Amino acid sequence: MRIRTIAGVSGIAALALVASACAGGSTSTESSAAAASPSAAAATSAAAAVQCGGNIAVMAPLTGGAASIGQEQLNFAKLAIDDFNAANGATYAAVESDTQLDAGQASTQATALASDTSVIGVVGPAGSQEVNAVGPTFAEAGIGYVSASATNPDLTSGANPGFFRVVPTDAVQGPTDAEFIAGTIGAKNVVVIEEKTDYGTGIAKSVSDALTAAGVTNEVIAVAEDKKSYDDVVSKVGDDVDVVFVTFQVAAKSEQVAQSLIKAGKKAVVFGSDGSFSSDFKTPGSYISAFAPDIKGIPAAADVAGRFQEQYGDFGTFGPPVYVATQAILQAAQRACEAAGMAADRAGVLAELPNTNIAGSILGGDIAFDAKGDVAGAKFYIFQIDESGAPVTVS
Repeated sequence: MRIRTIAGVSGIAALALVASACAGGSTSTESSAAAASPSAAAATSAAAAVQCGGNIAVMAPLTGGAASIGQEQLNFAKLAIDDFNAANGATYAAVESDTQLDAGQASTQATALASDTSVIGVVGPAGSQEVNAVGPTFAEAGIGYVSASATNPDLTSGANPGFFRVVPTDAVQGPTDAEFIAGTIGAKNVVVIEEKTDYGTGIAKSVSDALTAAGVTNEVIAVAEDKKSYDDVVSKVGDDVDVVFVTFQVAAKSEQVAQSLIKAGKKAVVFGSDGSFSSDFKTPGSYISAFAPDIKGIPAAADVAGRFQEQYGDFGTFGPPVYVATQAILQAAQRACEAAGMAADRAGVLAELPNTNIAGSILGGDIAFDAKGDVAGAKFYIFQIDESGAPVTVS
């Protein structure tokens, strides 16, 4: 178990608009209400005296095979908290929770967080299987949690009350990827490697069904999550297969398959689902789909992207949605704090999360949740790895 509190304050004028949006009514409205009623004036004064704050847990794979992704997610959460504190004069802090992208570890961490009453909301966890593992504990504790990378459609079917996400589901990813594979790539025969996890099974079915509907022949080969080598799977890939679609959550496995195909002299190109978006997957010509764009090309994200790179280095598509997920928790806490005139608790945050409305987010659009907790209007993006091993947006 690894839980550590981090507090930070670094300035950002760009979030002044967010602070204004979270503050409730206008200054003139508050002033006139205070003047009209002594009790209202007292309430306004008390609210103004409160310094809003609380601990926000960040559940991510900080160690293990997906540690590079987890550290990127943690750092974007830290940046979001720093920015929000500076813009609002608040004292929110991050609590690290290392899940190692493992359902059992996530469940253990969830129990620890639930018993820590200073934790008022959770960003994460990262994987779909982890969300299912922590769901009962968080439901009992009344904790609201927002994932930035869990995409299984069933997660918002009602079994995980209090769960929200800022990324689209595999019900969007499957058809998007299949359309690109059938149309742009022109594939006629595809092998889908289904890793037997909640995430892998969901995306494998989604893309296979969509490929079949598009008239593309496809075969699904299931593999265990702890499988170490994929040479035996590659040996089953025929010479007529155009694309091998992989559903791993650890990008190094996708790289293994790509290199094994090359060594075996197969023509098939690897197409990785969103779990493959990492520098560990770098075979030129391969494809990846992602639930977030490259924010470096989004004007609204330029300031955040630049400061993140300066402080933490380069990043991919897993980190930026965490910035937005953290904003959702922070804004909910701030609204609850200002409405009550005291620091927000779990109940206040959970009650405010459905009211999330982040206009012009760094992901290039507005962020709001539907009745199920899914983000409205989100889409997937497709990248191809260039000769330098870097992903480049192609759709």
